[in-house]
Amino acid sequence: MASSLTLPQTPSFPKPSPVSSSSSTSLFSRCPLKVKTFPSLNASRSWVPAQATIKSDMGEALNIENGKPIIPVLNERTLPKYLESARVEKVNRNGARLKLFSGSANPVLAQEVAWYMGLELGKVNIKRFADGEIYVQLQESVRGCDVFLLQPTCPPANENLMELLVMIDACRRASAKNITAVIPYFGYARADRKTQGRESIAAKLVANLITEAGANRVLACDLHSGQSMGYFDIPVDHVYGQPVILDYLASKTVSSSDLVVVSPDVGGVARARAFAKKLSDAPLAIVDKRRHGHNVAEVMNLIGDVKGKVAVMVDDMIDTAGTIAKGAALLHEEGAREVYACCTHAVFSPPAIERLSSGLFQEVIITNTIPVAEKNYFPQLTVLSVANLLGETIWRVHDDSSVSSIFQ
Repeated sequence: MASSLTLPQTPSFPKPSPVSSSSSTSLFSRCPLKVKTFPSLNASRSWVPAQATIKSDMGEALNIENGKPIIPVLNERTLPKYLESARVEKVNRNGARLKLFSGSANPVLAQEVAWYMGLELGKVNIKRFADGEIYVQLQESVRGCDVFLLQPTCPPANENLMELLVMIDACRRASAKNITAVIPYFGYARADRKTQGRESIAAKLVANLITEAGANRVLACDLHSGQSMGYFDIPVDHVYGQPVILDYLASKTVSSSDLVVVSPDVGGVARARAFAKKLSDAPLAIVDKRRHGHNVAEVMNLIGDVKGKVAVMVDDMIDTAGTIAKGAALLHEEGAREVYACCTHAVFSPPAIERLSSGLFQEVIITNTIPVAEKNYFPQLTVLSVANLLGETIWRVHDDSSVSSIFQ
């Protein structure tokens, strides 16, 4: 007895209807939504429309009335500004030899990527047998093709990782010319070094598994640490979700003198410093903590000044939200006016939702590298899409064009 999952051949998103005369097509949302204008001014806030403000071409943010996440809308743009400025003018957009397949971990993101690229998702039959074994059959020829398999290894991490490996093996045995594993969220990335005796380095093990399965290249988004790229014996294209989040923050037109970027721990200082530099060169603060065990954190003190400022906490992922919630509580104690949480990967293991929706954060900004279950929606949540970023990167990898120029 086997249950099967057959992914649709064609993206099934209806075209969004205009919500106002100034916003026609959403770059991030691919379905019509009942929306209302998200207030950009509040009497209790100090949003200053001064000369030294962060600005972008993004339209006003929108908020869904039933408590679902805020979804930003761009005004009549094909690409975000950071992609338009670095876009390769002469590239071959003939997708006859390019195939994009999706696993079952995040099919919605895969459909958005396919729509951006102007392609149809490849047909694949994925089954689970009664004993949990995974069966994959490609339902179209990939012989001599450049194949991209989009599958984050998000929870359930072991299931999705095994599915990715079986998909890679299916493509290799079907004589695909090149196989690229597109991994928006790379699981096991936190186990990237030995901090105690007799520990495994699971990130290296998973890299070996993907390579031995037959992948020729990996495309990953915001790895937990850059050293993980060195664990692969095949090329790795590392893309960053920061530009998507920065574009959204820029739409708020908050005075740059009121901003401070906060790293929730010492290990994320480099990430926060790069983020602050692009956010009008904002000052940096660091939360110093001591961790007593996995998923258990204790905040000790704050390095930097946040009094009266809008604090933007930056991290690569939010798992149980223990670190970032305790950090936010410390920032409020130190006089921060508002606290925003920004991360690329929303793992959201319990009790993350309770901590994030407890009133500590003005807004929690994430991307859709990991699908967010509807039960995990809360009013302060904002979800941004990385579909266009991944789609443009896939085109450039296929066309042998520069990927790093996207972020310059």
